[in-house]
Amino acid sequence: MSAKKRTVSGALGGFIGFVAMSAVAGVLVTAAITPAIAVSGMAATNTINVFENLPDYLAIDQLSQKSNIYATGSDKKPVLLASFYDQNRVEVEWDSISQYVKDAAIAGEDPRFYQHNGVDLQGTLRATVKSVAGAQGGGGSSITQQYVKNVLVQKCEVINDKKKQEACYSTATKATPDRKLKEMRLAIGVEKKYEKNDILRQYLNITGFGGTVYGIEAASNYYFGISAAKLSLPMAASLVAIVNNPVKFQLDRPNSETNGAANGYAANKERRDYILGEMLKHKKVSKKDYDAAVATKIEPKITEPSTGCKTAGNRAYFCDYVTKTLLNNPTFGEDREKRLLNFRRGGYDVYTTLDLDLHQAAVDTLDKHVPKVWSGGDVGAVVSSVQVGTGRVLAMAQNKDYSQDPAVQATGRNYSGLNYNTDKSDGGSLGFQPGSTYKVFTLAEWLKEGHTLNERADSRRKADWGTFQDSCDGPTSFPGFNPRNDANEAGTNYSALQSTVGSINTGFIGMAKKLDLCGIRNTAESFGVHRADNKDLEKGASAVLGTNEIAPLSMAVAFAGIANKGKTCSPIVIDRITGPTGDDIPVPKSKCTQSVTPDVAAGMTYAMQRVMSGGTGQASNNNTYPHVPMIGKTGTTDGAKDTWMSGASSKVATVVGVVSVTGKLSQRKMWFDNGERVSDARHKMWPDIMSVANAKYGGDSFPEPSFKTIQAPQVTVPDVRGKSMEEAQAILTGAGFDSVDGGVIDSEMPAGTVAGTDPAGGTRTGRGSTITVYTSNATLKVLPDVVGKTEAEATAALAGFAVDKKEQDVTDPSQVGKVISMDPGAGTGMKPGGKVTIVIGKLGADPGKKP
Repeated sequence: MSAKKRTVSGALGGFIGFVAMSAVAGVLVTAAITPAIAVSGMAATNTINVFENLPDYLAIDQLSQKSNIYATGSDKKPVLLASFYDQNRVEVEWDSISQYVKDAAIAGEDPRFYQHNGVDLQGTLRATVKSVAGAQGGGGSSITQQYVKNVLVQKCEVINDKKKQEACYSTATKATPDRKLKEMRLAIGVEKKYEKNDILRQYLNITGFGGTVYGIEAASNYYFGISAAKLSLPMAASLVAIVNNPVKFQLDRPNSETNGAANGYAANKERRDYILGEMLKHKKVSKKDYDAAVATKIEPKITEPSTGCKTAGNRAYFCDYVTKTLLNNPTFGEDREKRLLNFRRGGYDVYTTLDLDLHQAAVDTLDKHVPKVWSGGDVGAVVSSVQVGTGRVLAMAQNKDYSQDPAVQATGRNYSGLNYNTDKSDGGSLGFQPGSTYKVFTLAEWLKEGHTLNERADSRRKADWGTFQDSCDGPTSFPGFNPRNDANEAGTNYSALQSTVGSINTGFIGMAKKLDLCGIRNTAESFGVHRADNKDLEKGASAVLGTNEIAPLSMAVAFAGIANKGKTCSPIVIDRITGPTGDDIPVPKSKCTQSVTPDVAAGMTYAMQRVMSGGTGQASNNNTYPHVPMIGKTGTTDGAKDTWMSGASSKVATVVGVVSVTGKLSQRKMWFDNGERVSDARHKMWPDIMSVANAKYGGDSFPEPSFKTIQAPQVTVPDVRGKSMEEAQAILTGAGFDSVDGGVIDSEMPAGTVAGTDPAGGTRTGRGSTITVYTSNATLKVLPDVVGKTEAEATAALAGFAVDKKEQDVTDPSQVGKVISMDPGAGTGMKPGGKVTIVIGKLGADPGKKP
């Protein structure tokens, strides 16, 4: 406000304030220099009483600093992924600040800094006179007072309640004698406790340099792209100039009419040159250096700091998952708000598990094989790699550009704020159906319950699968459930191994019929599998084929658990965190649990290796170099909407998927613009990633399963002839067999009863084999036993059959004229009119006589 516009009352008020502040300043300076004399000699003075009753202790909390997230490069050196901050600040020590900066700050802001005890009486009186006269205010506050004000403002920064924060700001910054009095008292207290150099250093670390830039190191990096230790004289003076009025003097507003680049940053230059003049006046620089500095143009080199995961490029989704881990873990605070505040202001260095080599391989193969935007539809592609035995997430990528800004997302389908690899609570989507990759959990339950790889299950396709056992909800049936096999395989009696290698849907449903659906779900959960929306896993018959929506990372963790001899380790993304003092801070640890026994896991890996060598995963296996033992399982959802390749070596597990983000794509009927069929992309990407993993981490052989895990036990087939079909099937089921109705055959058994089985009753075969049961139409008659009867007796007994008689020499007189054999034999069923051959004995030559 100019002097011309001041009112009489305003001038009078200013004068009274001047007198009051002059008195206060005098008292304070006296108290600062000789507090004992002041108190004893002026005990009755109201002003000194007020002063003495004010607090003189200022608790200096940790300054708000940016936190950094790092990956580790192949040279073991940290590579910055992103930084986060409310205030872009990096605290530095005394020797890391250019002497030019220290001299400029003192010359421009507080020339008598090293002479006063916290309050500069001359500066205070001069500023008050200017204010009363109507001149522009400013100045008067010593560096120590400015430091106190900044500390008080900093305390306001950590208040979450907006109203309370605004009230705090007002108290800390309002231009009143009361606030000034308190500031002076605290400044004197600071001076009594700290050395001058410490106060100056902390002032330079805490003060604002425009926008979100705080502290001399961040300012040097931002405005000139160098550290504070390397600042030249004109640079130092230009930065210190900003402190006086950050909005007016900052150097990142090239379009500003008063301080833009077009005007040579005129406002900043004017203030800079004033500071240089003060430095010359106080003999901090020579005339030669002063002249050179004043002649130097202001040419900032704005270096935008890395802030937020959007700056992490193709590592942004992994970065996002790291931040969600920090926000969701109570290690970092009692609630999400507190955790976010701690992270953005805490000065943490977070060292993550990301393997830059493996991750780059994932990014490169995604870019090569799956477009971000495609005319055929909105298709997504995901990669998650996990280290076996540790749970460390080594790679996490997808075929989209990261942005959390809805306006940016609206500009194209190449942008997404969702991390397709993770749970919804971790910034992900609602998950995707993993298809047949989920079958490995039915295989695990099959082996857990004592079944073997070569044991068979009824694999026929059928419209009614009957009742499934469910220990959670009771026996359940699913009318209308009629899955087909991917290649329309029609096998009726696949073994568990065959069903796994060929990914036979009906084979796994047949296996599930012999198991507990709730048990299958529990086994999946033991491997860390859960729905991405955190709801309970569905356990119906269709779930066996992979209809639960699950995050790819969860499946990668599960496959790592299978490869780790059945011990699953929860995912972690942080190896180490250090605080602003360099001390280590506790980080979330992976929790490893034995999901299945090592022998069951060995059975699983035996079958899953066969998937890779001769089954549905062969295309991925054949293109992976160098080759190490690997397990795997493919998955394709209904209509080929989503396709998966999931697998592992003994060191690294990787899940690759191509999914329909919106709508439905029939991947087997569509081709990308590069000529590749969409459903084949998984078998291009998985080998690219695992080739890098195998080269870097290697891989060992998987343990061999026990004989009892592979071979089906041999058991005797019960003889069920003459039983009803229901009785026969119950008996066979109780003996560990499946049974199928072979239809009606000619038999001597009563009509409708079992005529026989294949394999026949009394023979031995593998448990779980399917026994074909035949029922009788009662069209056959049982041949009576006529051996030993006379010809007449035999002919009479065989009435209704065509009897064919033959003779044969006998030496036993008692056999002469009697039937010595018959064909077919006695007990055989035969249609009436059928031919029966009987052999009648006749007396032959006496073998004891000579001819």
